[in-house]
Amino acid sequence: MDPLLERELELAAKRQGLTKSQFVIDAVERALGRRNPYELMLALKAEETQVTYGAGSAGSAELAYETESAKAAIKAKLKAKHGPGSTG
Repeated sequence: MDPLLERELELAAKRQGLTKSQFVIDAVERALGRRNPYELMLALKAEETQVTYGAGSAGSAELAYETESAKAAIKAKLKAKHGPGSTG
């Protein structure tokens, strides 16, 4: 590897708190189209900003996220997929 490129690799890995090996592995996974957890989180947050939660008109920005019904829906999906003991 070119010494300047390797130095850039070292600095970039250090900035992210990774070893050079892990940095390279992450880069290869991204190049192969695998999704990393950080990108998934960003995509989810982007979706959440576009979706309004709760009852009422879809265009209302004042709607609150209805926590209890969301929890119940998630628990139901987990139970359906993994069985009754999956949600603690």
